[in-house]
Amino acid sequence: MHILIVEDDPVVADVLGMTLEEAGHFPSIAHTIEVALAELRHNDIDAVLLDINLPDGDGTRLARLIRKNHLPVPILVVSGNAGIDDKINALGAGADGYLTKPFDRFELLANLDAIVRRTHGHSSATVSVGNMEVDLNRHLALIDGVQVPLTAKEFRIVEFLALRKGSVLSKTAFLSHLYGGLDEPEPKIIDVFMCKLRRKLELAGAAGVNIDTVWGQGYILRETHSRDGKAIPTATQITSIAEDEIDAVARATLPCQRPAAQNQMFSEDSLREFHEETLAEQNMRADAT
Repeated sequence: MHILIVEDDPVVADVLGMTLEEAGHFPSIAHTIEVALAELRHNDIDAVLLDINLPDGDGTRLARLIRKNHLPVPILVVSGNAGIDDKINALGAGADGYLTKPFDRFELLANLDAIVRRTHGHSSATVSVGNMEVDLNRHLALIDGVQVPLTAKEFRIVEFLALRKGSVLSKTAFLSHLYGGLDEPEPKIIDVFMCKLRRKLELAGAAGVNIDTVWGQGYILRETHSRDGKAIPTATQITSIAEDEIDAVARATLPCQRPAAQNQMFSEDSLREFHEETLAEQNMRADAT
């Protein structure tokens, strides 16, 4: 996943970054709220690790701004502030979790995985699609209990698709998820990955697991058989259903799906409000000195 670290202490930021890299994630670091906003506006971010005490304001302001603009990105606060009031304020501002420094690396990764799962509507560490189970903790894809031999990047694609089942994901989003904006290859590489992944799933006996191409947009993972074994209508079959039934079919086949967090946008009003608040705080500090 592409994780945005918002932390002003370079040592802590580096430790967080190395921890995420060792776990197979791609970190980006922002030392201020201003830089974090730019990252969120121009990149597909899967989650945010947020400090509270930042040079240009309280980190909870960024959390409020993210929620005010209805961005579905999960937020885990990682702060040295251990007070109950700090935790209440952060969670009230829109954070999904709160971890106190110092922390154990495994505790950090477990919290991060948990909030990402919950954001996409999954309460457990296993996501089921047809007869495939995606184990997010062990980084395994299983078909009828047998492990599918996937490379690290192929699993990350399966994970990305499974967590956003029913949502169209662009090639740009896949590149960001796989490479985190660092030395990204041409978008065509995603087509190559998909071809190999489909072949491996087919050879492993996947049933009810469809990775479909949406021309001009990207790819979507569709479950063509529900958990009770009943067939779910495909796009071709749906076209033959009466117009007044299509919405009902869509609701039945794609429950509780959030849109993918692509092209994160902040309204101009909210950005202007943030800059005005920052300027006011700076003036107050200047007057105090």
